[in-house]
Amino acid sequence: MTTNSVLYETPGPQAKRRSLIGSAVVGLALAGVLAWVLVRLGTQGQLTAEKWGPVLNPADGTFTALWSLLGRGLANTAAAAALAMVFSLVIGTLLAVTRLVSAPWYRWLVVGVVEVLRGVPVVIAIFFAARVLPEFGLQLPTLWFLVIGLTAYNSVIIAEIVRAGILALPKGQSEAAYAIGLRRGQVLTTVLLPQAFRAMMPALISQLVVIVKDTSLGFIIAYVDVLRQAQVIIQNLNNPIQMFFVVGVLFIVINYALSRVATYTERRLSRGRKGSTVVTAEVD
Repeated sequence: MTTNSVLYETPGPQAKRRSLIGSAVVGLALAGVLAWVLVRLGTQGQLTAEKWGPVLNPADGTFTALWSLLGRGLANTAAAAALAMVFSLVIGTLLAVTRLVSAPWYRWLVVGVVEVLRGVPVVIAIFFAARVLPEFGLQLPTLWFLVIGLTAYNSVIIAEIVRAGILALPKGQSEAAYAIGLRRGQVLTTVLLPQAFRAMMPALISQLVVIVKDTSLGFIIAYVDVLRQAQVIIQNLNNPIQMFFVVGVLFIVINYALSRVATYTERRLSRGRKGSTVVTAEVD
């Protein structure tokens, strides 16, 4: 008996036929909705060359200036996202390890920080960093206030992901490491954390994608990201549908590329682990 037949019953001819008919009906419905949307946009003049020319036509007089503004905004978005990702991963890993190895008398402090920051909406964290920290004399560029807000929220989420990955590992992993004389810190850094990162890679990538999307909240503190630049363009060209469509496509492309890089990294790590296993078996 195969694994597939245990997990679910193989569909028969009638079930396959019903599934095919259902898929066709849903596809036709979606096509109809899309056609209706396009017709409505066309009647409202949203599909004209005047609206889309600045975005798609290099011969248009505003094409170069428009993409120059979007390019600068995209660079600022990438900078904020990259910094927030690095800090969130580092601080989140440290929080996860600290919570696992902390003594009971101060563990409540680590747990309290994690729970408080998890419950705070990210937009409030960003606004707090930009409005409250300067009151204590901390004057920073707007970029760093956005990074601080994103890091404060996402680092605790990543901490819980990493902690869950470590706790999900079999106890034999740490016991075997202690048996060969490794210290507690060595067990965490060389045995448990690498396996936890591999096991929780999908969840970590999902959180990194969230960080990229949350950079768009920088508009509340006047950070000049790609969305802010799009709003400036909309005020001058009066084409909100076109510009928000372009911004949405840019975010989709960035997040898809991030997911593909993560998938490639995960495959490389898995391949290296399998190679190490083969070598160890041959030596034994």
